[in-house]
Amino acid sequence: MSVRDLIPWSRGNGDQLPSVFRDNDRDPFLSLHREVNRLFDDVFRGFDSSLPAFGRASSFGGWPSVDISDGEKAVKVTAEVPGLEEKDIEVLLDDGVLTLKGEKRSEMEDKDRQFSERYYGRFERRIRIGYEVEQDKIDARFKNGVLTVTLPKTAKAQSQAKRIEIKH
Repeated sequence: MSVRDLIPWSRGNGDQLPSVFRDNDRDPFLSLHREVNRLFDDVFRGFDSSLPAFGRASSFGGWPSVDISDGEKAVKVTAEVPGLEEKDIEVLLDDGVLTLKGEKRSEMEDKDRQFSERYYGRFERRIRIGYEVEQDKIDARFKNGVLTVTLPKTAKAQSQAKRIEIKH
């Protein structure tokens, strides 16, 4: 017995495929079903599980977007928070975790809005720093919708990094 004998549509009729696999006489309802499935797959493929519509209102695809740079003497976190003011944002450091949280409020009444892609509501972003920092020297600045937090490393944290030579 060959493997070809195990394929049901290959018995007795050569290379004839069943009608669901042939394009020329495909069932129109099956074709519609496949197209609708493909449409839903395409729509939901781009969604992240952290979207508010899918259960977690704490972030909108990782909102706010951040850049983190780990320098020799400090860790710098820059967050884009357009449409907010300093009073709308809270910055906390607890047990090596930097927390950025706040709320963006809508400027207009919901009754007039028919469609909106803008995000409104509370957000909270937690970032593990991974170094001991000098807490009394942490600097947070806000300008033009960009929050920059500079966390100076302690002398101990600066000396812990050791360059390792790569040999041939």
